[in-house]
Amino acid sequence: MAAYVVVPGIDGSDERHWQSRWEREWGGSASRISPKSWSAPDLRDWVDAVDEAYRAAAADADEVVLVAHSLGCWATTTWVRETRPDNVAAFLVAPPDPHDSTFPRQAAPTFLNVAARQLPCPALVVASENDPYCDSTTAASFASGWRAHWHLAGPLGHINSDSDLGDWPAGRDLLAGLTAQ
Repeated sequence: MAAYVVVPGIDGSDERHWQSRWEREWGGSASRISPKSWSAPDLRDWVDAVDEAYRAAAADADEVVLVAHSLGCWATTTWVRETRPDNVAAFLVAPPDPHDSTFPRQAAPTFLNVAARQLPCPALVVASENDPYCDSTTAASFASGWRAHWHLAGPLGHINSDSDLGDWPAGRDLLAGLTAQ
């Protein structure tokens, strides 16, 4: 049985966000990280929150799927590289570019030195052609650095609530492909 750990970006995902919709659908098989620093993200706090959510989820599951969006991608990949668990997969959607002028440097300074290094688990990076926080070429380079599969989803903005994706069935298909590996 698989469990899901939802790792949103800054301020969490609102009720319209595909992550929140999926979490509701998964019910008891899903949990969400709970960092203390939602609005002023601290990388160590977020990584610790991923660890705590993973440990709770792994107690009752054969596999844990980390479902990350935006800044949550960096917390997820940092945790995976540090912890190296053998029963996870990482679904990484719309990672922001910490070197781009759109990155919230003042709000998230501890994320400025993250780097895309090889992950020890199956992973998929999903990006948009017109993400205001990361161009698709840079997102592809993150996927390459993480040694993750890569999917360009089309012009979906930041793949968030503003993208108006509803339950995002295409994303569910991508997630199913990752977990089937």
